[in-house]
Amino acid sequence: MEFKIIDAEVCHIEKVGKLFDLYRQFYKYDSNLIESTNYIKERINKKESKIFIAINETNEAVGFVQLYETFGSLDLGKIIILYDLYVIKDQRKNKIGRQLMLKSHEYAKKINAKRIQLSTATDNFIGQSLYESLGYVKDTDFYTYDFEIK
Repeated sequence: MEFKIIDAEVCHIEKVGKLFDLYRQFYKYDSNLIESTNYIKERINKKESKIFIAINETNEAVGFVQLYETFGSLDLGKIIILYDLYVIKDQRKNKIGRQLMLKSHEYAKKINAKRIQLSTATDNFIGQSLYESLGYVKDTDFYTYDFEIK
């Protein structure tokens, strides 16, 4: 199957919103297409993230990656947080995830980022395999903590 990876723009909000809703369901969140699409719309309109989408030959969005720019004090420079990566289930054997990751690498180099950081579920073995095959190293030195604001 042929596909191309492009920058998500305003005209792609609905397509990315659907993928983002599926991504959230993958992580056991309830489906909410309206909120998911609004979230993506806000990120694109405010240019608060960089989103790449994979589009197949029938102009269907089959995967996406969302990146946030921030800074790493220890790195003394910009870092990229790769927060979201999703490929439609029946397309996962087509190396779309790998291509989205490589596009993220190109973008990070273009903006002179020091590194890309990501987190994934401990049971997301397919994702872990992809990341490690691309040279990502599992952090064993630091713990991640979350504090939920209520």
